[in-house]
Amino acid sequence: MSESVELLLSSSPPELRGTAPARTPHELASLLRASGMAEAGLRATAMWLISGRRESPHTRTAYIRDVSWWVRWCAEQGGTPAEASTSMADLYMAALKASGLARATIGRRVAAVSSWYTYLIRERCAALNPFEGAERPRLNTADSGTRGLSREQITSILSHSAAHESARTYALLWLMFATAGRISSVLDARIEDLSQDRHHQVLDLQVKGGRTKRFAIPPAALAAIHDYLAERGHPDDGLIFVSRNGRRLVQSYVWKLVNRVARAAGVSYGISPHSFRHSAITIALSDGRPLHVVQDFAGHADPRTTRRYDRARESLDRSPAYGLATSVAPEM
Repeated sequence: MSESVELLLSSSPPELRGTAPARTPHELASLLRASGMAEAGLRATAMWLISGRRESPHTRTAYIRDVSWWVRWCAEQGGTPAEASTSMADLYMAALKASGLARATIGRRVAAVSSWYTYLIRERCAALNPFEGAERPRLNTADSGTRGLSREQITSILSHSAAHESARTYALLWLMFATAGRISSVLDARIEDLSQDRHHQVLDLQVKGGRTKRFAIPPAALAAIHDYLAERGHPDDGLIFVSRNGRRLVQSYVWKLVNRVARAAGVSYGISPHSFRHSAITIALSDGRPLHVVQDFAGHADPRTTRRYDRARESLDRSPAYGLATSVAPEM
């Protein structure tokens, strides 16, 4: 990083972590209006948010957050998104790196803003995409960056939860692990979507992309859910997991919850709700489940994504060399 760029970054330290400046369409519109964007640009942004891969509410919210960071950063630098140059985009990417964000997070934020500009240009609401051709951080496609949990740690967490935590916490942790579900999907799980499919107890969850996927729920997880719902008086419908006032649990609460429970169960490092998804996929692969089966279970479009979770893929114990030698070894 050049001395002039370091000076500029240090003179106005960017706040690029924590709670996003906007998380709803209304908040983003207010942010853009304050930046001086014309009504045509606001309408184009609204159309962009409901087009393409942004049909899912969760995906849409992620794009809103990512664009809002850029809009606020432009304002802090005394500029606007409409006037942003390629050098300003480069400076923003340098600020993202300086803030200590993961490469995947930086890449996602830049991709979101670039997509937004591409749409604005198509609608003649912008003249330039300052991120076009920008060199994005290379991702490690060989491994997942999530800190996972071992089989023994998962067992310890569930055992501790059964003995010392609420029925809701125990059921929540079981469902996160048993479905390898993303936290947004698990928190959106509904009672009326629990059913039976032949001899399987199942739950239909909204997954990435806005589609519905059916998951088999093992007896231990189902029992935990039923015990929790019994405490609530056996409601017939609505969200499975709710707060004391009946509202949907928020992700920030679950982040704090899983870290507290993990520490109490003897896990010495910080984890996230995604750690349960990571661990379910990793354990399934280490148990010898076929890659395509685990890929479908995890909802990955690309098997290479699933392979990133296979910690034992280079284990000598799984080397085909022994089997190959046995199949051709001459009789002595």
